[in-house]
Amino acid sequence: MKSVTAVLVFLFLVSFKVQGESIRTVITGVHRVSLVELDGGTIPLSYSGSSLIKIEGDARFFRGIQLELTSPPGFLAHHGSLAIALYGELDRTPGLGVADLETRRLGYAMLPARVRNVYQIPLAANHGLVTSPYATVLTGVVDASSFPLLFRVMPVAKGISADLANMVFNLAVRPILSNEGALRISFHYPETLLDKPVRVYINDIAIDNPREERLLSAGEHHLVILSDYYRNQSSSFVVERARILELTVELQDPTPILVFDHPEAARVYLNNVFLPNSRHPHPVEPGVHEVRFQISDYTIIRPVTIQRGRTYRIGLSVDIVISESE
Repeated sequence: MKSVTAVLVFLFLVSFKVQGESIRTVITGVHRVSLVELDGGTIPLSYSGSSLIKIEGDARFFRGIQLELTSPPGFLAHHGSLAIALYGELDRTPGLGVADLETRRLGYAMLPARVRNVYQIPLAANHGLVTSPYATVLTGVVDASSFPLLFRVMPVAKGISADLANMVFNLAVRPILSNEGALRISFHYPETLLDKPVRVYINDIAIDNPREERLLSAGEHHLVILSDYYRNQSSSFVVERARILELTVELQDPTPILVFDHPEAARVYLNNVFLPNSRHPHPVEPGVHEVRFQISDYTIIRPVTIQRGRTYRIGLSVDIVISESE
């Protein structure tokens, strides 16, 4: 019952911040949490030790910070002797060793008689974190301006036993990532058609400013590019969790292209003009064109209706058909 009460006190103090206070503590290490280093490391703490928690770099993919405090098995016999406290809005960023600070307490609780205690600090309004038998979630959201935070183990009363004084507690810190990534779109234009307008759709939703970076849920998404000046495109891309995807869209000239496939002996004519390099792509104007294949005395002529922004593959195949009958 005592451990439940301690959790409630911890949550209450987060919801209603106490006034600033002066503290003296011994800082034994610094946890640095970033997208580059998701594991903020583990720092040993004594019964009166503290550690700083810093967020470095881009933190928009963090929905929270998880603190995991591991107690030595011998601590179970000293339940009620120690408490933990969390502070923010430090008046300065201290170095290692003894530090006198003006700060604001964000939470306080008795250290439960468990070997492993997990606390989660929300950083985003829609964090989705919920207190469970395995983790305690602070009510309220800690703003990024409150960092660095100070986590402190402290005795509840004077007269610590030698056994407790020699115990080592390990604090591990890591970020809790959101299920989002970011997308940055850039465009590469044909030399003859620079910076013409395009319409961009992601998952069938029109994007007003496609060059602006935007957050998307992790997973596969559908991209459509429509334009009166370039070829229309449809493709898929994958956004990874807590990663930024740099996506370059190659805009293409909308002039129709003809590609021919035929036996070596065939001669190809387009609108009665012989194509000496017929296997190369041939740009044409939209409209109706005439394609003629000729092999010796054998000729095939077909009309082809060409539309803007399309590629047409025109093939001639020669086959032998064998049938059997009684």
